[in-house]
Amino acid sequence: MKKQLCILATLLFVIALAACSDESREFTMHEPGVYKGGKDPLLAKERHQELNDRFMKVQTDR
Repeated sequence: MKKQLCILATLLFVIALAACSDESREFTMHEPGVYKGGKDPLLAKERHQELNDRFMKVQTDR
């Protein structure tokens, strides 16, 4: 029984080590104030004035 437990523990240890690798991972470097995503439809020039007017109507009564 101890031999089987030792083999199982060793096998799990080897599998756990295999999950850790030195391969580089893909990640995105973010810069403050720089949007690197796709084009945002809400930031279109046509919508800007509409959103600004809506904001002023709602926020000025507070």
